[in-house]
Amino acid sequence: MTSVITNRTDTSDQLTNPSKRHALAVLEGEVDRREFLTDVAGAAIAPVVASDLISAGFAARLRGGPSADEWEAKLTTYGTQYMSMGAADIQRRVSGELVTVQQQLDDPRLWSVASRLMTLYAKTFPGADGSKAVHWYRMAATAADESGNDEARVWVRGRAAIALGYEGASLGVADVLADQAMAISERPSLGLLNAVMGKAHAAAIRGDRATALHLADRGRRIFDRAGSYEQTSDYAVPWWRMNVFLSLLLARLGDERGAVEAQESARRELPAELPRFATHLEMHRGLMLARSGDLLGGAAYARTALDALPPEKHSLTLRLLMAEIEQT
Repeated sequence: MTSVITNRTDTSDQLTNPSKRHALAVLEGEVDRREFLTDVAGAAIAPVVASDLISAGFAARLRGGPSADEWEAKLTTYGTQYMSMGAADIQRRVSGELVTVQQQLDDPRLWSVASRLMTLYAKTFPGADGSKAVHWYRMAATAADESGNDEARVWVRGRAAIALGYEGASLGVADVLADQAMAISERPSLGLLNAVMGKAHAAAIRGDRATALHLADRGRRIFDRAGSYEQTSDYAVPWWRMNVFLSLLLARLGDERGAVEAQESARRELPAELPRFATHLEMHRGLMLARSGDLLGGAAYARTALDALPPEKHSLTLRLLMAEIEQT
């Protein structure tokens, strides 16, 4: 549509006529809005259809949509649901929320909400895709910048870094986002913790053992000051989840003793209602077997653990972990 506008309008006149420049900017803004709606609707999973999403978006614009506090409550709910729901369910629900919140971005506080929703949405795409997940992580970082909230800016980048680093995907992007988070603020926070641990995983996958261990130690120190008591939210990093990070990191480095200690520490406090993370720990054992030389045994062990988890509970991260073990 933009090309059609350009063909029908004299460019030199646009540059010299303020009213026409303004009109063109409005048109381009509307084009961007419609493209956003189309992109999100196209990515949504049935039974949510494009017409429902667009209708919800315009209805939110007309009514004003949820308040900032209501949005924060929604984020809390999604943070909890992410820990046990499958990727398809999360993607379907969050796609509709994105269409709604983007109609309310006149309020700077809602840029922070949008950035965190985008980060969650990105998690529903495989990082190995190298396009959609990274696209949404970058958009989330830009949205967080619009909010002017440094805590959100660090958290969004850190969450993206640990997601990509843990998945072993788009490691260059993971490093860049982690570095940006650390440059924004060195104050101990969950966002900084995620950034440091994401960068540690990227180093481990590249075979840079010294850097990975140095960053893991830094992560432990940050955790001591910023670790959360909340147990079942994607916005939290309690003791058990920190040990899930360490378990995979140390398994990747071939530190069997350290990995087993982390796995046992995680199991002691892992909530029973989060079986997916127990599957993570079992698959880390499969990776350890594969790295020790038992390639077939390690892959079989991990596959058995994955198959024991109901398919609707599977995450894209688990599938990428399975691929990593099979390719070891």
